[in-house]
Amino acid sequence: MANNNNAPITGDYVTINIGPSHPAMHGTLRVVCKTDGETIVEAIPEIGYLHRGVEKLGENLTYHQFIPITDRLNYCSAIANNVAYEKAVEKLLGIEIPDKAKLIRVIMKELARIADHQVCVGILGVDLGAFTPFFYLIIQREEIYDIFEWYNGARLTNTFGRIGGVNADLPEIFHTKWPKLKDTIRKANDETDKLLTHNRIWMDRTIGVNPFSPEDALEYGFTGPCLRATGVKRDLRKDEPYYFYDKFDFEVPVGKHGDVFDRYYVRLMEMEQSIRIIDQAYAMYKELPPDAPLMAKVPKIIKPPEGEIYSAIESPNGELGFFIKSDGTDKPYRIKIRPPCYMVYQAFPELVKGEMIADTIACLSSLNIIAGELDR
Repeated sequence: MANNNNAPITGDYVTINIGPSHPAMHGTLRVVCKTDGETIVEAIPEIGYLHRGVEKLGENLTYHQFIPITDRLNYCSAIANNVAYEKAVEKLLGIEIPDKAKLIRVIMKELARIADHQVCVGILGVDLGAFTPFFYLIIQREEIYDIFEWYNGARLTNTFGRIGGVNADLPEIFHTKWPKLKDTIRKANDETDKLLTHNRIWMDRTIGVNPFSPEDALEYGFTGPCLRATGVKRDLRKDEPYYFYDKFDFEVPVGKHGDVFDRYYVRLMEMEQSIRIIDQAYAMYKELPPDAPLMAKVPKIIKPPEGEIYSAIESPNGELGFFIKSDGTDKPYRIKIRPPCYMVYQAFPELVKGEMIADTIACLSSLNIIAGELDR
């Protein structure tokens, strides 16, 4: 029984569960699929298996105490979550953090972006049977995690920074490690490019698979690499710059078709741009005096004035925003998180409709859905 994207759901179909306990699923996700042979007729995502009430937790903790909870959103790049939240509270307080703190945040956040993309590209390869690139990329990710560990003792959930700046200067390991590390990252990316990009099997499994138009992507609220893969050149670092991003020379890679291949290749290219940003931020950092301040003057007990704000950054997956409403006490009255995964995942049923079951896994992997960020 043939099927296409616009065919009505009629006839006898088999209902299968993909996840939440399945080696091909990314975290605790469940998709209930109606199938016609190997073709997906309808896909219904069911979220909430990792819901931990993060936003409600934030309303019962002080502003400082909530920072470690943000680690558990996108745990592949926890530092980006920390920076997004701290930036939002600082906006609520109306304070400007020191230049040195801004540059350290940029350096660490771009390192986190590289690590996040390495996981996404590596796992996409594993999901499609290309295991070797995963080893190239994951070794470099562990090298980045060494820097994180020397900074604050944690590799995955970093609890990076403080409201008002950062708690420590760049670790000594960064100064000695980065000049060599950036070359090995580039080499791993180059090897991945050679192994995958023009590989006939890889091209067959990714080009034209789960394409999405720029109009549909904007309608669904796509941001980040998934939006840029459709050809929309939108990046908060360029369009709404913060932390000296308007002074850095870097490109915003875009795709054409919004398919699995473009989502893969945009991330591969973005890693090189992050290296360029880190180099420029580090050069600016070295021009500052060694005793330049790391923290703004912030009271130990933070009590922002009554009011509400929204603040967002360009996280590895896209626009990560925090809405915070203050009632003048030491705890937020309301916190609402705008995670990029949530907006992207709502389009998943449309993306996989009419596709093969195997392509469903490729689609999910290329979207880089992180359950901790999705469920909150």
